[in-house]
Amino acid sequence: MSVLYIILGLGLLVLGGEYLVRASVGLSFKLNISKMVIGLTVVSFATSAPELLVSLQAALNGLSSISLGNVIGSNIANIGLVLGITAMIAPLYISKDFYKIHWPFMGVFSVVLYYFLWNDKQLSFIEGAILFVGIILFIAVLILNAKRKASSGEALEVEDVDDKLAVASYVKIFIWLTIGGVALYFGSELLVKGAVELATHLGVSERIIAVTMIAVGTSVPELAASVIAALKQEESISIGNLIGSNIFNIGSVLGITALIQPITVTSPEILSSDIFWMLGFAGLLLLISVLPQKKVINRFKGFLIFTTYLVFIITTFI
Repeated sequence: MSVLYIILGLGLLVLGGEYLVRASVGLSFKLNISKMVIGLTVVSFATSAPELLVSLQAALNGLSSISLGNVIGSNIANIGLVLGITAMIAPLYISKDFYKIHWPFMGVFSVVLYYFLWNDKQLSFIEGAILFVGIILFIAVLILNAKRKASSGEALEVEDVDDKLAVASYVKIFIWLTIGGVALYFGSELLVKGAVELATHLGVSERIIAVTMIAVGTSVPELAASVIAALKQEESISIGNLIGSNIFNIGSVLGITALIQPITVTSPEILSSDIFWMLGFAGLLLLISVLPQKKVINRFKGFLIFTTYLVFIITTFI
C-alpha cells in the first residue's frame, strides 16, 4: 500500500500543481498583471506549490527529514536528472544571465541554507524569514533585468504563459483553484504517509525516501516538459528556469515552511552528505559551463551530470 500511496500522492500533486498554475495565471490576467511578471513570479510560485505542501505537511507531522530531504533532493534532481537527461537529448545553451544572476543566487541560497542548518541544526522562524526575503530580492532582480532587456530589444527568459487563460471566467478560476487546493492537500497527505510506511518496510530512514523517490517524483513535471521540448528541438528549454526552481525551493518552500513550523535536522546525513551533494552539483554545473565549448552543455556534459546523479542515488541507498 505504501507504494500505491506514493504513486497516488505524486499523481495528485502533479494534478493539483497544474490546476493551481492555471488558476493563478488566470487570476493574474484578471488583475491586469503583465505577462512578463506573471511568468517570472506567479508561475514560479505556483509550480513550487507541490514541494511546499509536502515539506509543510511533513514538518507539521514532525518529519523534518522529509521536509529537508524533499527540497535538497529536488535541487539535486533538477540538475542531475532533469538537466542531465535533457542535455543528452539536445545541447543546452547558456545565457549571460546564468553567470550574472541565476548561478550566483543559487550558490548564495545553497551556502546560506547550509550555514543555517549547520549553525544550530534548525531552520528557525527568523532564518525562514531571511530566506523568504531573499526570494523577494531574487524576483525583484529578475523583473528589473527583464525590463532592461525588453527596453533594449533583447530576448527574455520567462516561463511560458498560456494566453488563452486571459479569457478564463472567474467561475473557471474558482473551480481550478478548488481542484488544485484539494489535490495538493490530499496528495501531500498520501505522499508523506506512503514515504513513512515504505521507509519502515524497507528498513531505511524517511530521509532516504525523501531525497530520492519523493524528489524524483516532484521533478517529473519539469523532466517531462524539458524532454518533450528537447525532442521537438524547441528553443524554450531554459537552464535559468531550472536553476530558478532550485532557488524557489530553498527560498519559498523552506522559507515559508520555517515561518509556519521550524524545521529541525533529525537525520545527521542531511548535513554530512545530502547538502554537500547539492552544493557539489551546483559546483559541477558551473565547472562544465566554463570548460571547453563554453556556453553550451553538450551531450557528453549531460552524460557526465546524469552519471554523477546515478552515483548519488546508489551511494544514498548504500
